[in-house]
Amino acid sequence: MSNLLPDEAQAKLVTTCRTAVGDSLRSLTYFNRFDYVQVYLRDDLEQEADLNSFIGNEWHDFKMTQDAYRGSELGDYEYTIRVFENGYLVRITLEDIGVFVTTDGISMQDFEALASATTEILDEWAIAE
Repeated sequence: MSNLLPDEAQAKLVTTCRTAVGDSLRSLTYFNRFDYVQVYLRDDLEQEADLNSFIGNEWHDFKMTQDAYRGSELGDYEYTIRVFENGYLVRITLEDIGVFVTTDGISMQDFEALASATTEILDEWAIAE
């Protein structure tokens, strides 16, 4: 596995996401500003996605979103849901680290549970750094 995220941390992240969304979890990628690691990929999927491009796009979009809505009446940014033909991508990003999780169809409550649990872990890791 990657040096970016120790095996124990990867296992914790997978367990957290699986608890929130169950078998709907398709993939899980952890990233920072400089690197990424695909932590989980469901067995029925092929590893063909251009994760490097995805990460670049998600960082850029996170920064644009943060800047655009900073101080607005909407409140602080929490997470992003992208809807695609074959599933969803949920991006949960802090200042320097983040994850994106792909899922099959799940409810808004599942998205909220996923974002809340994952943010809690990322917050712990951000404080530890």
